[in-house]
Amino acid sequence: MSKGVLVDITKCIGCGSCAVACKMWNNLSYKQNVPNQGTQASLGSENWTVVSHKKVEINGETVWRFVKQQCLHCEEPACASVCMSKAIVKTDNGPVLYDPELCVGCRYCMIACPFEIPKYEWDKILPSVAKCQMCAGKIEKGEQVACSSVCPTGALTFGERDELIKLAERTINSDSKYVKHIYGQKEAGGTSWLYISDVPFEKLGMKTNITTTPIPHFTHEYLKHTPTIFIGGGVLFTALSIYTKRRNEIEKQKKAN
Repeated sequence: MSKGVLVDITKCIGCGSCAVACKMWNNLSYKQNVPNQGTQASLGSENWTVVSHKKVEINGETVWRFVKQQCLHCEEPACASVCMSKAIVKTDNGPVLYDPELCVGCRYCMIACPFEIPKYEWDKILPSVAKCQMCAGKIEKGEQVACSSVCPTGALTFGERDELIKLAERTINSDSKYVKHIYGQKEAGGTSWLYISDVPFEKLGMKTNITTTPIPHFTHEYLKHTPTIFIGGGVLFTALSIYTKRRNEIEKQKKAN
Protein backbone atom coordinates (compact mmCIF):
# COMPACT_ATOMS: atom_id res chain seq x y z
CA MET A 1 0.00 0.00 0.00
CA SER A 2 1.19 3.50 -0.85
CA LYS A 3 2.28 5.59 2.13
CA GLY A 4 1.85 9.30 2.52
CA VAL A 5 1.93 12.25 4.91
CA LEU A 6 -0.97 14.54 5.81
CA VAL A 7 0.07 18.09 6.66
CA ASP A 8 -2.36 20.09 8.80
CA ILE A 9 -1.21 23.67 8.27
CA THR A 10 -3.36 24.91 11.17
CA LYS A 11 -1.17 22.93 13.58
CA CYS A 12 2.24 23.93 12.24
CA ILE A 13 4.11 26.44 14.44
CA GLY A 14 7.10 26.86 12.11
CA CYS A 15 9.62 25.39 14.55
CA GLY A 16 11.68 23.77 11.78
CA SER A 17 12.14 20.45 13.60
CA CYS A 18 11.16 18.65 10.40
CA ALA A 19 13.91 20.41 8.43
CA VAL A 20 16.53 19.57 11.06
CA ALA A 21 15.45 15.91 11.16
CA CYS A 22 15.66 15.75 7.36
CA LYS A 23 19.22 17.07 7.38
CA MET A 24 20.31 14.69 10.13
CA TRP A 25 18.81 11.60 8.50
CA ASN A 26 20.14 12.42 5.03
CA ASN A 27 23.51 13.83 6.15
CA LEU A 28 22.83 17.19 4.51
CA SER A 29 24.99 20.25 5.13
CA TYR A 30 23.80 23.24 7.15
CA LYS A 31 26.05 25.63 5.23
CA GLN A 32 24.00 26.16 2.07
CA ASN A 33 20.95 28.45 1.94
CA VAL A 34 21.06 29.11 5.68
CA PRO A 35 18.58 31.96 6.22
CA ASN A 36 19.99 35.30 7.28
CA GLN A 37 18.06 37.81 9.32
CA GLY A 38 14.86 38.68 7.50
CA THR A 39 15.15 35.87 4.95
CA GLN A 40 13.92 32.29 4.67
CA ALA A 41 15.60 29.11 3.54
CA SER A 42 14.60 27.78 0.13
CA LEU A 43 14.62 24.32 -1.37
CA GLY A 44 18.03 23.40 -2.72
CA SER A 45 20.63 20.68 -3.01
CA GLU A 46 21.22 20.78 0.77
CA ASN A 47 17.67 21.72 1.77
CA TRP A 48 15.27 18.93 0.87
CA THR A 49 12.52 20.38 3.03
CA VAL A 50 11.91 23.90 4.31
CA VAL A 51 9.13 25.69 6.16
CA SER A 52 7.97 28.92 4.56
CA HIS A 53 6.40 31.70 6.63
CA LYS A 54 3.24 33.30 5.25
CA LYS A 55 1.45 36.35 6.62
CA VAL A 56 -2.24 36.04 5.71
CA GLU A 57 -5.55 37.58 6.66
CA ILE A 58 -8.41 35.61 8.20
CA ASN A 59 -11.69 37.39 8.94
CA GLY A 60 -9.93 40.74 8.97
CA GLU A 61 -7.17 39.56 11.29
CA THR A 62 -3.54 39.22 10.17
CA VAL A 63 -2.03 35.89 11.19
CA TRP A 64 1.00 33.75 10.37
CA ARG A 65 0.80 30.36 8.71
CA PHE A 66 3.71 27.98 8.13
CA VAL A 67 3.92 25.70 5.10
CA LYS A 68 6.26 22.72 4.90
CA GLN A 69 7.69 22.28 1.41
CA GLN A 70 9.35 19.21 -0.12
CA CYS A 71 8.86 16.85 -3.06
CA LEU A 72 5.20 15.84 -3.09
CA HIS A 73 5.95 12.36 -4.49
CA CYS A 74 3.27 12.23 -7.19
CA GLU A 75 1.28 9.06 -7.74
CA GLU A 76 2.25 9.27 -11.42
CA PRO A 77 5.35 11.48 -11.39
CA ALA A 78 6.10 13.63 -14.42
CA CYS A 79 9.80 13.62 -13.52
CA ALA A 80 10.00 9.84 -13.83
CA SER A 81 8.07 9.84 -17.11
CA VAL A 82 10.64 12.06 -18.83
CA CYS A 83 13.77 10.53 -17.30
CA MET A 84 15.49 8.71 -20.17
CA SER A 85 18.01 6.97 -17.92
CA LYS A 86 15.48 5.70 -15.34
CA ALA A 87 17.29 7.62 -12.63
CA ILE A 88 13.90 8.53 -11.14
CA VAL A 89 11.35 5.84 -10.32
CA LYS A 90 8.10 5.63 -8.37
CA THR A 91 8.06 2.89 -5.73
CA ASP A 92 4.98 0.88 -4.80
CA ASN A 93 4.98 2.20 -1.23
CA GLY A 94 4.99 5.89 -2.13
CA PRO A 95 8.44 7.49 -2.49
CA VAL A 96 9.68 8.80 -5.84
CA LEU A 97 13.38 7.92 -5.74
CA TYR A 98 16.33 9.49 -7.51
CA ASP A 99 19.52 7.54 -8.26
CA PRO A 100 22.46 9.86 -9.04
CA GLU A 101 24.46 6.92 -10.44
CA LEU A 102 22.01 6.65 -13.34
CA CYS A 103 21.50 10.37 -13.91
CA VAL A 104 22.87 11.79 -17.18
CA GLY A 105 22.32 15.42 -16.13
CA CYS A 106 19.69 16.29 -18.74
CA ARG A 107 17.55 18.09 -16.12
CA TYR A 108 14.31 17.18 -17.93
CA CYS A 109 12.89 16.27 -14.51
CA MET A 110 13.24 19.89 -13.42
CA ILE A 111 11.31 21.07 -16.46
CA ALA A 112 8.59 18.41 -16.15
CA CYS A 113 7.79 18.82 -12.44
CA PRO A 114 4.57 20.86 -12.08
CA PHE A 115 5.60 21.84 -8.53
CA GLU A 116 9.15 22.97 -9.51
CA ILE A 117 10.75 20.77 -6.85
CA PRO A 118 13.96 19.11 -8.21
CA LYS A 119 17.05 21.27 -7.78
CA TYR A 120 20.44 21.01 -9.49
CA GLU A 121 23.80 21.05 -7.73
CA TRP A 122 25.20 23.92 -9.79
CA ASP A 123 28.11 24.44 -7.41
CA LYS A 124 29.56 20.93 -7.82
CA ILE A 125 31.99 19.61 -10.44
CA LEU A 126 29.95 16.41 -10.82
CA PRO A 127 26.43 17.68 -10.11
CA SER A 128 23.31 15.67 -9.38
CA VAL A 129 19.65 16.50 -8.97
CA ALA A 130 18.54 16.91 -5.35
CA LYS A 131 15.14 16.35 -3.79
CA CYS A 132 13.37 14.66 -0.87
CA GLN A 133 13.53 10.85 -1.05
CA MET A 134 10.70 10.45 1.50
CA CYS A 135 12.97 8.39 3.75
CA ALA A 136 12.42 5.31 1.59
CA GLY A 137 14.77 3.25 3.77
CA LYS A 138 12.74 3.99 6.90
CA ILE A 139 9.48 3.17 5.15
CA GLU A 140 10.92 -0.18 4.00
CA LYS A 141 11.59 -1.00 7.66
CA GLY A 142 8.05 -0.09 8.66
CA GLU A 143 9.08 3.22 10.20
CA GLN A 144 7.62 6.66 9.59
CA VAL A 145 9.53 9.36 7.77
CA ALA A 146 12.05 11.40 9.76
CA CYS A 147 10.21 14.72 9.57
CA SER A 148 6.86 13.44 10.83
CA SER A 149 8.51 11.50 13.66
CA VAL A 150 9.78 14.71 15.32
CA CYS A 151 6.84 17.08 14.75
CA PRO A 152 5.89 18.34 18.25
CA THR A 153 2.36 19.51 17.37
CA GLY A 154 1.04 16.62 15.29
CA ALA A 155 0.96 18.73 12.14
CA LEU A 156 2.44 15.81 10.18
CA THR A 157 0.63 12.48 10.12
CA PHE A 158 2.28 9.51 8.42
CA GLY A 159 0.26 6.53 7.18
CA GLU A 160 -1.49 4.83 4.31
CA ARG A 161 -2.47 7.40 1.69
CA ASP A 162 -6.05 6.16 1.41
CA GLU A 163 -6.50 6.33 5.19
CA LEU A 164 -4.98 9.81 5.33
CA ILE A 165 -7.51 11.02 2.76
CA LYS A 166 -10.33 9.67 4.95
CA LEU A 167 -8.82 11.38 7.99
CA ALA A 168 -8.51 14.64 6.07
CA GLU A 169 -12.12 14.42 4.90
CA ARG A 170 -13.37 13.85 8.45
CA THR A 171 -11.28 16.76 9.72
CA ILE A 172 -12.32 19.37 7.17
CA ASN A 173 -15.98 18.32 7.26
CA SER A 174 -16.22 18.43 11.06
CA ASP A 175 -14.68 21.88 11.53
CA SER A 176 -15.94 24.92 9.64
CA LYS A 177 -12.57 26.71 9.82
CA TYR A 178 -11.03 24.41 7.20
CA VAL A 179 -11.04 25.01 3.46
CA LYS A 180 -13.10 22.21 1.91
CA HIS A 181 -10.28 20.89 -0.21
CA ILE A 182 -7.48 18.37 0.29
CA TYR A 183 -4.45 19.63 -1.57
CA GLY A 184 -2.67 16.73 -3.25
CA GLN A 185 -5.66 14.42 -3.43
CA LYS A 186 -6.12 15.19 -7.12
CA GLU A 187 -3.47 17.74 -8.10
CA ALA A 188 -1.33 16.34 -10.94
CA GLY A 189 -3.23 13.08 -10.57
CA GLY A 190 -2.61 12.87 -6.83
CA THR A 191 0.42 13.07 -4.56
CA SER A 192 1.70 11.18 -1.53
CA TRP A 193 1.87 14.41 0.46
CA LEU A 194 -1.51 15.88 1.33
CA TYR A 195 -2.43 19.24 2.88
CA ILE A 196 -5.41 20.70 4.72
CA SER A 197 -5.67 24.35 5.71
CA ASP A 198 -7.89 27.10 7.09
CA VAL A 199 -6.50 29.47 4.47
CA PRO A 200 -7.00 29.15 0.68
CA PHE A 201 -3.96 27.37 -0.69
CA GLU A 202 -3.21 30.04 -3.28
CA LYS A 203 -2.70 32.55 -0.43
CA LEU A 204 -0.03 30.23 0.97
CA GLY A 205 1.95 30.35 -2.25
CA MET A 206 0.96 26.83 -3.32
CA LYS A 207 0.30 26.14 -6.99
CA THR A 208 -3.43 25.79 -7.56
CA ASN A 209 -3.65 25.97 -11.36
CA ILE A 210 -2.41 22.40 -11.77
CA THR A 211 -4.35 19.87 -13.82
CA THR A 212 -5.92 16.90 -12.06
CA THR A 213 -4.85 14.67 -14.95
CA PRO A 214 -1.50 12.94 -14.30
CA ILE A 215 1.17 14.80 -16.29
CA PRO A 216 2.56 11.60 -17.89
CA HIS A 217 -0.78 11.14 -19.66
CA PHE A 218 0.02 14.24 -21.70
CA THR A 219 3.62 13.25 -22.43
CA HIS A 220 2.59 9.71 -23.38
CA GLU A 221 0.07 11.14 -25.83
CA TYR A 222 2.95 12.73 -27.74
CA LEU A 223 5.60 10.11 -27.11
CA LYS A 224 3.40 7.27 -28.39
CA HIS A 225 3.91 8.70 -31.90
CA THR A 226 7.70 8.57 -31.57
CA PRO A 227 8.14 5.04 -33.06
CA THR A 228 5.98 5.99 -36.06
CA ILE A 229 7.98 9.18 -36.59
CA PHE A 230 11.31 7.36 -36.44
CA ILE A 231 10.16 4.52 -38.69
CA GLY A 232 8.55 6.94 -41.13
CA GLY A 233 11.66 9.10 -41.08
CA GLY A 234 13.84 6.07 -41.75
CA VAL A 235 11.73 5.03 -44.72
CA LEU A 236 11.74 8.59 -46.08
CA PHE A 237 15.50 9.02 -45.79
CA THR A 238 16.11 5.58 -47.31
CA ALA A 239 13.89 6.46 -50.27
CA LEU A 240 15.68 9.79 -50.73
CA SER A 241 19.04 8.05 -50.59
CA ILE A 242 18.01 5.52 -53.27
CA TYR A 243 16.55 8.30 -55.43
CA THR A 244 19.70 10.44 -55.14
CA LYS A 245 21.96 7.47 -55.89
CA ARG A 246 19.88 6.57 -58.94
CA ARG A 247 20.00 10.16 -60.25
CA ASN A 248 23.77 10.27 -59.84
CA GLU A 249 24.10 7.03 -61.83
CA ILE A 250 21.93 8.45 -64.65
CA GLU A 251 24.03 11.64 -64.74
CA LYS A 252 27.22 9.57 -64.97
CA GLN A 253 25.77 7.52 -67.85
CA LYS A 254 24.79 10.71 -69.73
CA LYS A 255 28.28 12.15 -69.35
CA ALA A 256 29.85 8.86 -70.46
CA ASN A 257 27.77 8.88 -73.64
